[in-house]
Amino acid sequence: MPNAAPTLRLEGVAKSFGPVAALRSGTLVVRAGSIHALVGENGAGKSTLVKIVGGVHRRDAGIVELDGEPVDFAGPAEAKAAGVAVIHQEPASFPDLTVTENIFLGREPLGRFRRIDRRAMREGARDLFRELGVDLDPDRPAEGLSIADQQIVEIAKAISLDARLLVMDEPTAALSAVEVRRLFAVARGLRDAGRAVVFISHRLDEVADLCDTVTVMRDGEHVSTDTVTDVTPDELVRRMVGRDVAELYPKMPSTPGEVALRVEGLESTGTFHDVSFEVRAGEIVGLAGLVGAGRSEIARAVFGIDRYDAGRVAVGGRTLRPGDPAAAIAAGLALVPEDRRLQGLVTESSVARNVSAVARKRLARLGILLPDVEARLARDWSGRLAVKAGALDALATTMSGGNQQKVVLAKWLATGPKVLMVDEPTRGIDVGTKAEVHRLLSTLAAEGLAVLMISSELPEVLGMADRVLVVREGRIVSELSRAEATPEAVMRAATPGAARSDTATEGAA
Repeated sequence: MPNAAPTLRLEGVAKSFGPVAALRSGTLVVRAGSIHALVGENGAGKSTLVKIVGGVHRRDAGIVELDGEPVDFAGPAEAKAAGVAVIHQEPASFPDLTVTENIFLGREPLGRFRRIDRRAMREGARDLFRELGVDLDPDRPAEGLSIADQQIVEIAKAISLDARLLVMDEPTAALSAVEVRRLFAVARGLRDAGRAVVFISHRLDEVADLCDTVTVMRDGEHVSTDTVTDVTPDELVRRMVGRDVAELYPKMPSTPGEVALRVEGLESTGTFHDVSFEVRAGEIVGLAGLVGAGRSEIARAVFGIDRYDAGRVAVGGRTLRPGDPAAAIAAGLALVPEDRRLQGLVTESSVARNVSAVARKRLARLGILLPDVEARLARDWSGRLAVKAGALDALATTMSGGNQQKVVLAKWLATGPKVLMVDEPTRGIDVGTKAEVHRLLSTLAAEGLAVLMISSELPEVLGMADRVLVVREGRIVSELSRAEATPEAVMRAATPGAARSDTATEGAA
């Protein structure tokens, strides 16, 4: 409904926290029956704007209107009552309650003698899921629900509250491709039902696929608003970061040296089969393939987190004991995991403590790690990676996703590795920080570090890798040089049943 009256209008909205201006001039117009993308780097002001809309913060200046009426929410409850729902990347549900109880918590329908009418609740939940076009058991406990299902429960709750405006904040960051498609179908259903949807994402391909309109923010200010079909992804990147898209993949030339990592005949029943490859000092090798192909499982086995049934892993010519991460670290192997928050960081610990976590044993004297030694290590690596933190004692949980990723990288680089394996190195971080991470990886490779990069983003693999290994159904089916690695060649190799490229080398590398 391009000509519909605005459901939400913000103009010139400002918000400061002490001397820091988080939002200088937030402007956003979202109409009923549309999906409106909000994009920008971390720190662009998106989160502050959303928190003002959701009642978490109150604005310092500017106009906020809902259905043409001025609003100034004193808290999230007021925003919800007015028809605003914010769907977070990782919703907070009550694990001991059922799906139905989570949806109707605090407003359960009452039957005779003012008892909770559980049948009516279940029927209400079924009706909501039917409206959303999803199959979810209303009686299932919330504990154990996937992130995708938790988001669906939150959307159902919002609809039950007759929300007119739904804000989806990075909803796809932790979802598989199948879950993303289901979420998109739900979002389109909400749009077609006349609701207004705000979609926040760093993934510009998702914006192009799903959204009608896109607003760009930079440095706390509105930059532009366009119909999605009228602007290219490259132009969006230029507006978001103030530089050309080519700078996102700053690949430096390097000369591969000796073999740093050798994997021979690695086998794990039911997971991966006959995996063999090499990574040389000074090169970046990309591990590409569809979600579920076994890429992360291979990396976890190489590092020793998961055991394997047969094969050999060697770092610098030294064979590693299977299932022994400590031995892998001692040999010079490092792994930046896919899930930085759960597997890479202790979020309630300081930046300094996180950076020194793996190197602590090496730095300690007589079993004691002095604070100034820890601080010096953290300061050196945080400075090199341009980690933006108020102080080294700041908690990791208070940092942006991009800075958290830099802290995880700093932690592993502080061990002085020969081989760095990075799994989804830029997932969930903004395009500007992506460029910084890519530049770092390229610099490290040019300095002689061997890098194995696993990524679901094909442009990232093609932009950064010297060689690409394609994994399909647990096997390395193709090795492509940088010149041979086109999107078509990689996808042909990665897709079961597709014709193989003439330039692709079948079998293990």
